[in-house]
Amino acid sequence: MGTRPWLAAVFLLPALVLLGALVVYPIAYSVYRSFFDASGNGFVGLDNYQEMFSDDATKTAIKNNVIWLILAPTVSTALGLIFAVLTERVRWATAFKLVVFMPMAISMLAAGIIFRLVYEQDPDKGVANAMWVSVHDSFSESPPFPGAHPRPTAGLTEASNGSFTTKDAVHAGTPAALPLVAAKRGDISGAQDAKAAKAEPGKITGTVWFDFTRGGGGEQGAIDKGEKAMADLKVEAVKDGKVVAKTTTAADGTYTLPAKAEGAQLRLPAWNFSEPYNGVDWLGPSLVTPAVIGAYVWIWAGFAMVLIAAGLAGVPRELMEAARMDGANEWQVFRRITVPMLAPVLSVVVVTLMINVMKIFDLVYIIAPGPSQDDANVLALQLFQSSFGTDVNQGLGSAIAVLLLLLVLPVMFINIRRIRRESRR
Repeated sequence: MGTRPWLAAVFLLPALVLLGALVVYPIAYSVYRSFFDASGNGFVGLDNYQEMFSDDATKTAIKNNVIWLILAPTVSTALGLIFAVLTERVRWATAFKLVVFMPMAISMLAAGIIFRLVYEQDPDKGVANAMWVSVHDSFSESPPFPGAHPRPTAGLTEASNGSFTTKDAVHAGTPAALPLVAAKRGDISGAQDAKAAKAEPGKITGTVWFDFTRGGGGEQGAIDKGEKAMADLKVEAVKDGKVVAKTTTAADGTYTLPAKAEGAQLRLPAWNFSEPYNGVDWLGPSLVTPAVIGAYVWIWAGFAMVLIAAGLAGVPRELMEAARMDGANEWQVFRRITVPMLAPVLSVVVVTLMINVMKIFDLVYIIAPGPSQDDANVLALQLFQSSFGTDVNQGLGSAIAVLLLLLVLPVMFINIRRIRRESRR
């Protein structure tokens, strides 16, 4: 039977029309539009391309795209490889793969909202900082009463570093009361009632307490009924600028210093009142790009794992067993046999992720807050802002779209060559 080219053309026509309408025409029009000004009426030649490469926002976007192109596919593929290899050795491999792959079922919008909450600065809201602060506080002591301070009439003067020192020297036999105010309710709730310190021969004693009575009333500078003790505050005795003794207040707010503190001034170090460690500014200018890449890896590591696990199932076990019998350890088997045998699959994963990364937009747009969005900028986001933002210039946006296309094309050609090469085998 002879071939009928016209019949093949009839069957291909609907697909060709869709391809032209959805791919060819937008590309051609973007190239055409990139040579015109913001209004679309004035021909400006290559001015939009010149402006693109001289604009700081676009330079930042190009730099961030390079960071994305290097880190995101590499880390996602590496984690996918590790997960695929390790899950071969556990009985609950299917359940583990399901959990790791599950983020792929979540849209980028939903993932962005999730990680915006994960990276929240407040440790009470953001999971990342809650974990980070917990680890930090396990190795360092937290200040007991952030923001607390004495009244101006309490007889303590504030130093430039935030510490408070008594104006007069203290002496044994006369308890030194150190009243404070402005403590946070959460820091005071559950504290014991303050107790007036008793005089002890040869020792300096006193009480530090929250000098405030609920409902008003009470006498300033005196320990009234129901006023709370301030425990775990550091108290130092200072002579001639040197610390001669120090102690910590007890649960009832009392403290005791040895005889060498006689005639010294008492100082409450600034640490007592400093703000507690509040974690890392994940979405600040310096960390916002790695933070967003972390969200991307969380989504796509499961994709890499599934593809690599499928390739791993086809690796001949005889080669691994022969290597082990020849004395190779597990690391050598992995490096010399598993990885080389998986090279075609790994290249598929890396190239696919590279193409995907070049077009990243939604995660950056959702996760990066307004003040840090310029620092997290990528080409797709810059294209959107230039074309549809507050300062609309679709000529510049079209030029960025053409640049993005030119950057994606080499990776696409590599992928096409690989597919043709494999089809010949």
